[in-house]
Amino acid sequence: MLAAAAVGLWAGRIAAQTVVDGDTIKVNGTKYRIWGIDAAETKQVCPDGWMAGKEASAAMLGLITGHAVTCEAKAKDRYGRTVALCRADGGDLGAAMVSAGMAYGSTRYSSDYVEQEKAAIGTRAGGACARLRKALGLAGPE
Repeated sequence: MLAAAAVGLWAGRIAAQTVVDGDTIKVNGTKYRIWGIDAAETKQVCPDGWMAGKEASAAMLGLITGHAVTCEAKAKDRYGRTVALCRADGGDLGAAMVSAGMAYGSTRYSSDYVEQEKAAIGTRAGGACARLRKALGLAGPE
């Protein structure tokens, strides 16, 4: 687990924030799976050697460090994690990760980030997103 040196306002008080991986964070002791996205696991490496998981985790860390993070619970996943729409200073973390090519829009449960993924395709960020999908054996955005 990557420990963030970040602290932010959460529920009216200072909250410790850490990154578990590119689509999971921990805020004030609660683990949140980011709504509508999927990212590589921390140790996942693409067949071409791209350290997808490490880069996704670092990208998430960059998004939350020094920012107030809030999460709005949407559901529980099969592992008991709270699936939530999380924001850093009001910016949607899921949208930011997909736009950066560090995650893809997970259309199994939500179509919220399909447009961000389509916009990223063909850009350097979209290349990373496409590599991630290929490594996971997934089709492109619908």
